Amino acid sequence: MKSLITVLCIAFSMQYSFAQDVKTPPVEKKYSETEQQIITLSKNKWQWMADKNVEKLAPLFDDKSKFVHMSGTWKKDQELDIIKTGSIWYKEAKVHDVAIELFGKTAIVWNRITLNAIVRGSEVVTEFTVTEVYQKQGKDWKLLALTFSSVRDTHQLQK
Repeated sequence: MKSLITVLCIAFSMQYSFAQDVKTPPVEKKYSETEQQIITLSKNKWQWMADKNVEKLAPLFDDKSKFVHMSGTWKKDQELDIIKTGSIWYKEAKVHDVAIELFGKTAIVWNRITLNAIVRGSEVVTEFTVTEVYQKQGKDWKLLALTFSSVRDTHQLQK
């Protein structure tokens, strides 16, 4: 009987010790009010692009903004025309991960996305890390640059 109690005690203590090895997931970074404002603006931008809403995008894009795609680099007016005509239709950008850094009146946002798009009539699904540079101009944040970098779906952002 004594050995049975000893075996049961050892079994219960082993189960308890294994339970202690479970790692807790990392705590999600808390964003400042300004960081959250820019992240929300970035997410809204993806929806406006999907909706082909150039009326909302035009004031967001700085007049000197540049857009780097897999097939070329162009300025604000050409990007808005591409969106408006559907030459590239950003049907859906699934945002998997976001990192943001503030540098005074400049913010850099990195989004890891899966982009479902129609490009020149063909549907494509591509994994990207998108780098967006914003600058505070008066009361508004303006997008200065947006660059698509093709990545694997296992790519992770350093936060």
